[in-house]
Amino acid sequence: MPMPGDGKMVHEAIDASREELQVWLPFAKHKQSLEETEANVREAHAEFLTRKDLRFHVFHKETGEFIGSTGLHRINWNVPKFEIGYWIDTRQSGKGYITEAVEALTNFAFDVLQARRVEIRCDEKNNKSRAIPEKLGFYLEGTLRHDDVAVDGEELRNTCIYSKIK
Repeated sequence: MPMPGDGKMVHEAIDASREELQVWLPFAKHKQSLEETEANVREAHAEFLTRKDLRFHVFHKETGEFIGSTGLHRINWNVPKFEIGYWIDTRQSGKGYITEAVEALTNFAFDVLQARRVEIRCDEKNNKSRAIPEKLGFYLEGTLRHDDVAVDGEELRNTCIYSKIK
């Protein structure tokens, strides 16, 4: 769970990854101050405690270095179902860390939170993001055409919906 004081490492990772992240994620488009990032981390901490949104920070097992973030979002406790989101510090990309984290989070959702459905939604053009659910055996349910506007506001984008059910 995000902890107060984590803002600095999150801020540094976003800054180092801005060029790659800003294409896909609105929060990376505009540079936030360290104080704004810390406020976001504190809000995520509060939402975790109230089970409204379950964000997790990912750290390297051996070095303790911050790698990225994942979480269970758009939670519906009545089903229960969750949507997994994720991003990685570009300096750590391509090493399988986020795939490992998403696999662990999926297992946590099913085994601990008794999920009946876990979704991953991503832009159809984001091949790196799409590779994760595909590698983990998520089922591509379909593609929502013209579902969203690109972060730059220039074009309509398609959204792929992957799922696992139990």
